[in-house]
Amino acid sequence: MRSEKHYPRVLSIAGSDSGGGAGIQADLKTFSALGCYGMTAITAITAQNTQGVRAIHGVPLEILTAQIDSVVEDIGVDAVKIGMLHAPEVVQVVAQAIRRHAMPHVVLDPVMVATSGDRLTTAGTVEVLVQELFPLSALLTPNLDEAELLLGRKITHKAELEPAAIALLALGAPAVLLKGGHLCGPEVVDVLVQPGVKPVHLYSPRIESRNVHGTGCTLSSAIASYLAMGTDMTQAVRSARAYILAAIEAGAAVRTGQGHGPLNHGFAPLAMKILS
Repeated sequence: MRSEKHYPRVLSIAGSDSGGGAGIQADLKTFSALGCYGMTAITAITAQNTQGVRAIHGVPLEILTAQIDSVVEDIGVDAVKIGMLHAPEVVQVVAQAIRRHAMPHVVLDPVMVATSGDRLTTAGTVEVLVQELFPLSALLTPNLDEAELLLGRKITHKAELEPAAIALLALGAPAVLLKGGHLCGPEVVDVLVQPGVKPVHLYSPRIESRNVHGTGCTLSSAIASYLAMGTDMTQAVRSARAYILAAIEAGAAVRTGQGHGPLNHGFAPLAMKILS
């Protein structure tokens, strides 16, 4: 008899982006590009495009719970990516589900502000997010805006990235990838910190592009994909970073909409498998 096989299974618990560049739409494109089977539990429906967010409608909590339970109980999950959680009660429902199903390899992207600058969460959500989800996550992936909200202080220089990442670690996250892309300069620096491990500084030349909508969603989804494949954390971050940089490069010259367009998620999936 042939041995049973299954795809690496990744669940995205996040908001829907009607413009297709971020949220669960970006997550599903990323999962597929990297050879994983993507599933979703939608937390909120947004009306948005490349220029901004027009409206947000939260999915009823019982429907969110049912989405997660139905997927996990039938198909199973090898890794989880968590994105937009717009209210404290949503955070609590997701945390309860993670505990209930003992879901592995949870990558938490604390989506709080869209690329357009629109606020995507209520003020009371941050504290609950830290208390409920940080301890359940394998990795936290904030950008500078999100890190500043979490820490209550500004981060304005590359030298401040590692101390800030360590401070986020102290809030209860098992590992932190602090993304430094919002800092000025020709080089982008991200910092990965894990307890008992020397911090890893990841450097790359800045790619000039207006098409950067969904970069955070894509990176966290790619990391979750590699974790689902059995890759260790440091290599998962390195491989995911290589994927997103190539996706930005491939989409830089493409015009989609009037504002911040998307990456080219499906540019070369076979090549990326070889790179990983």
